[in-house]
Amino acid sequence: MSTRALSQHDFQQTVASNHIVLVDFWAEWCGWCTRFAPVYQASAATHPQIVHATVDGDKEPGLVAAVELTGYPTIMAFREGLPVYKHAGFLTAAQLEDVVQQVMWMDMDEFRRQAAEQLQQQAQRQAPVEAAPSAPAHRAGPAGGPPQYGWPGLRTS
Repeated sequence: MSTRALSQHDFQQTVASNHIVLVDFWAEWCGWCTRFAPVYQASAATHPQIVHATVDGDKEPGLVAAVELTGYPTIMAFREGLPVYKHAGFLTAAQLEDVVQQVMWMDMDEFRRQAAEQLQQQAQRQAPVEAAPSAPAHRAGPAGGPPQYGWPGLRTS
């Protein structure tokens, strides 16, 4: 199976409607992307049951922003519509195959449980903490005590 180019218009639908989707974010000017392309094509031929998609980052800046891309090439893996893997940088054929195997055999129930725990922890950290009563705010105005004028140490009486 060959790779499939995705755009902002069909990205969500493709990810949601396929069991496993690998997405290669690349750019024409990126040398590492050029080197990675044959590795990715070989993976697509080896695993026809997995959708191997590509996104041209220069033509799809909205997708690049949405996935918070940090470099090219970037590989993302989606399983059952959920993002389960993201890596910026070149991968060898063996490294990509390892990613494919991990995504294929991962325990999605455990993944969902861990994701829910992380969301709960983030919500707890962001919850407003009751503020302790603070001292009244200082206001500008005259200083307390008798006014003293003149040079220090000069007696005016």
